[in-house]
Amino acid sequence: MSYKETLFFIAKSLTITHEETNYAIVKNTIESDKVDWDSVVKVSTEHYVFPALYCNLKRKALLSYLPQDLVEYMQHIATLNKERNLQIKKQALEINNLLQAQNISPIFLKGAAFLLQDFYQDIAERMIGDIDFIVSEEEYEAAITVLKNNGYSNKIHKLENVKLGKHYPRMTHDDKIAAVEVHFRILKEPYDSTFNYDFIKQHTVVIHNSIRILSFDHQVLHTIFNKQTNDLGYWFKTISLRNSYDLFLLSKKTDTLRAIQPVTKYFDILNVFLASCHFIFNDATSINFAENKKTTAYVKRQVELLDSPKKMKSNKQVWQRYFNNKTRLKKLKLAFVNKDVRDHLFNLIFRR
Repeated sequence: MSYKETLFFIAKSLTITHEETNYAIVKNTIESDKVDWDSVVKVSTEHYVFPALYCNLKRKALLSYLPQDLVEYMQHIATLNKERNLQIKKQALEINNLLQAQNISPIFLKGAAFLLQDFYQDIAERMIGDIDFIVSEEEYEAAITVLKNNGYSNKIHKLENVKLGKHYPRMTHDDKIAAVEVHFRILKEPYDSTFNYDFIKQHTVVIHNSIRILSFDHQVLHTIFNKQTNDLGYWFKTISLRNSYDLFLLSKKTDTLRAIQPVTKYFDILNVFLASCHFIFNDATSINFAENKKTTAYVKRQVELLDSPKKMKSNKQVWQRYFNNKTRLKKLKLAFVNKDVRDHLFNLIFRR
């Protein structure tokens, strides 16, 4: 199996709980002994969907067709991820209680929010790195202080008083499993002027009496924006199955096209991601998007790059250099007016 064939097989497999057509295709492919399982393990691990793949195959009783040693390995990894996620969920609840006790109301984002709202049929499905949440500008410094007073710290020397990027430097706790990122922005500039704290705060959902998360429509927006702008997916034309799988599951909760309609300024960036997910999940009916020349060209380019790893790598490098230089220029300009940034840049130069 080529990389592209493996990717599309995994994508279909992630939808078999909900899509009967894909279930039939996946079952037939497995029964025909046409699956390169080594490749499937490698690609699904790279895309952080290995446990989700296992959970879907298990739900549809397809594990009996797999090599026994592979099933045992998948079960082992899923069990470890489940245990980790249970600890992360507990940690997020503790953080919420700590902040609420000081009249600070965090809005949990991304994977942590999905865990807190019991979004997945099996908590083992989602692989999660950090606990992300955003607070108001007025609560930002107070939230950091509360965490520091309760054992969290930033052990890597970074700027602490200058708001660069989207969040305070990652904080860790010696007795906790996940790092924590306190956000003052959801997205990079300039996209944060459209999708920000003020935009989301009026439509947050309160669960379990005190936990605030985004509405389903705003989770759709955040999932797409995070891939397309924060991770530069719109320019790289890369596919992230974890993001796409989250979007697929969200499409079962809300109308994806309606969700992106309010953000007219960046509609094309959002809409082509919907088109991409619709395509890689084999025309999943629940992913609604506006088909046009831009969506057709975008998906076509993605497929072309999948067929040529060298072109994909080259395209990514070109755009990465462009955005790296843009970021350096921004910091250099900021250094002229901000002493903390200037000192930070000098330290970097002399350390190198």
